[in-house]
Amino acid sequence: MGYPEDALAQDEELILHRHPHWKMLVVPALTFVLATAVAGFLLGVTQKQVDGTARTVLSIVIGVAWFGVVAWRSVAPFTVWKFTHFIVTDRRVLIRQGVLTHTGIDIPMGRISNVQFRHGPVDRLLKTGTLVIASASDDPLEFDDIPDVEHVHSLLYHQVFDSTQQQHERNRPEDQGEDDGNAW
Repeated sequence: MGYPEDALAQDEELILHRHPHWKMLVVPALTFVLATAVAGFLLGVTQKQVDGTARTVLSIVIGVAWFGVVAWRSVAPFTVWKFTHFIVTDRRVLIRQGVLTHTGIDIPMGRISNVQFRHGPVDRLLKTGTLVIASASDDPLEFDDIPDVEHVHSLLYHQVFDSTQQQHERNRPEDQGEDDGNAW
């Protein structure tokens, strides 16, 4: 059993598991392409213009600079994307982030009082946006770049509604065996 199933309780049902929208990887991908093109160009110029030890030193400097830029501006954002999880179960909403330092938020369905979303024109084209979850006593939590945010909003709203309905049914007096005063 893989993640996120191993983070669930015994009878808990996984409903949705998403990473942030791929749009957050556009700039890192463009950075990778641009850095590789610039490094290739500089290596080509170095090979034609410089001889001997200077060529070797410049090639190493260009390679190290390329590696540093790619690791910082491309690999790190991809790693953040890969290790960020937005999970909805039949009981709670879970958000997990981090590679070395893990952080997590669990919001029980019964504590969610409001679910909202917002997205601008570009987000609407990409079917992404920000999901806002307000719980009973906390400030609203905002989760950016949720893929298909309208669907997630609807799904989460229905889960909260179903959870509330089940809780009300469990708390009804006639279900608890109270006497209604009509005994013979």
